[in-house]
Amino acid sequence: MKPNWRTILALLHDITACAVAWLAAFWLRFNFDIPPPYVELAVESLALVVAIHGVLFIGLGLYRGIWRFASLPDLKRIITAVFLASLAVPAAMFMLRMASPRSVFVIAPVFLLMAMGGSRFIYRAWKEHRFAPQSDGQRASVLVLGAEDSAVNLIKELARSPQWRVVGVLSEDPSRQGREIHGIKVLSAPSEIGPLAQSLGVKHAIIAMPEAAHRVRRQAVELARAANLQVLTVPSFDDLISGKVTVSQIRNVELDDLLGRDPVTLDTAGLKSWISGRVVFVTGAGGSIGSELCRQIAKYQPRQLILLELNEFALYAIEQEFSERFPNVGIVCAIGDVKDASRVEELLKLHRPSMVFHAAAYKHVPLMERENAWQAVLNNALGTRVLAQAAIASGVEKFVFISTDKAVNPTNVMGASKRLAEMVCQSLQPGNATQFVMVRFGNVLGSTGSVIPKFREQIAKGGPVTVTHPEITRYFMSIPEAVQLVLQAGLMGQGGEVLVLDMGEPVRIADLARELIRLSGYTENEIRITYTGLRPGEKLFEELLANDENSLPTPHPKLRVAQARREDAAWLAGINHWLETNTETDDATVKIVLARCVPEYMPQNTHGA
Repeated sequence: MKPNWRTILALLHDITACAVAWLAAFWLRFNFDIPPPYVELAVESLALVVAIHGVLFIGLGLYRGIWRFASLPDLKRIITAVFLASLAVPAAMFMLRMASPRSVFVIAPVFLLMAMGGSRFIYRAWKEHRFAPQSDGQRASVLVLGAEDSAVNLIKELARSPQWRVVGVLSEDPSRQGREIHGIKVLSAPSEIGPLAQSLGVKHAIIAMPEAAHRVRRQAVELARAANLQVLTVPSFDDLISGKVTVSQIRNVELDDLLGRDPVTLDTAGLKSWISGRVVFVTGAGGSIGSELCRQIAKYQPRQLILLELNEFALYAIEQEFSERFPNVGIVCAIGDVKDASRVEELLKLHRPSMVFHAAAYKHVPLMERENAWQAVLNNALGTRVLAQAAIASGVEKFVFISTDKAVNPTNVMGASKRLAEMVCQSLQPGNATQFVMVRFGNVLGSTGSVIPKFREQIAKGGPVTVTHPEITRYFMSIPEAVQLVLQAGLMGQGGEVLVLDMGEPVRIADLARELIRLSGYTENEIRITYTGLRPGEKLFEELLANDENSLPTPHPKLRVAQARREDAAWLAGINHWLETNTETDDATVKIVLARCVPEYMPQNTHGA
């Protein structure tokens, strides 16, 4: 550590405290009247005492910390240094034949601990304005729901906030009720928030339980809302442990908080062992799923990350992000189309990745249903086959294909083309060393083309918010959770499986729209919801398993294996012929042939109604 003026000042403070403590010990020992011989001894031994303490203080790293943030570890270092000095000083004086009263060796360390520790914590309290009176009239009263570590840290940080004044804590734990946290009383259970808020004149509540189950957090939000309080929350548990934010960065409750799910348990050690030091290839790397895959893979320190993307701006954006967030991860930004066999083969042979994550796809159901059916088949099915065969040829160990719940009993071209791609991968598995793993999941919050950004845009314009049908439902999960489970599935897959993510309970889109309107500060009278009718190829509800499929559990509670139907080499040869030679690209013809290739495909608009 390079010394600076603050370090020198701190050392001078401690040495002065040491000298004062040593002389004060003599003074106290002799009842404030030191005999002349002992005055001489105290002065003569002072240089030795100060030198021993100074060496130990520097050697034990007392000056690595910052006084403003003095905490328990700093106090432990002070105690250790003073204790060792209390042993070293009498030993040195004994060897130098300097006789001193034994009680001085006990009294001096006590004085020194009080001086060193006390001055640090007084300085910290002064810097944090603990001594400065704060006007409660300028601070909004708030109730905190939760009494675990996050809530405790929040209360501590809000104590010096010019904006908030915590007047009480609510906790479900009966053992905490009636006690205090940093001087704030734990009043009762969250169910009592209504009467408490009224009696205390509180208009705000902060939900500070990011580590709790989603059901508990949502219930807390609903209780606070029922009490007509403005509800705030602390950042998510993942953000807190990643260090991106602190617990004091409170924010409004958002849709993700209400639709969110419990944290995913990952085999972190297994993923690190699998990815670290290896080359990883991601297609669709600029998309919502592909870019998050790249971010999460980067955390496991791959040797190189190959980003394949057709959209130039999307690739540029992810390249700029990585140069700032992950400067130590080697990336290759490759413009290219997964249908371009020569480009794909070139990249795979040049970089020799150990694993491929195939996220590139056309995903928008109505767009693919009309005018673009053949392009959907080419991109989603042919592109997957081209990439899969190139992966086999270049010795890729594992190929993870990102599928969709719309591939189950598909009623639209997009879903049928993704199911066709699943079947292509399954038919390539026998006799090949590359392990093909297919992962199915539903909608993700905030992805490109999802309903939530569309609803937000409609609300910003004053409405109306358009929903296709009052009863239409969809499964939702966050993008980070979906990608975490994709990585876990890729690690677990042995080849040929279709792994299905646990999507939780389906959500009615109309309820989603109402919640978003309310979170935006409006009522349904101000922002109307209108129903436009199901779009081409759209189901009322999505499924994760086809009618002829069963699923088996895996060691991970949020992953199951679908026992999907498999096709043989003859079927694959027929598919290859169609994909490579077809000239009849009108929508009707494509749908007819697609229905022959994918027997469960039922092209209709209202399947499941």
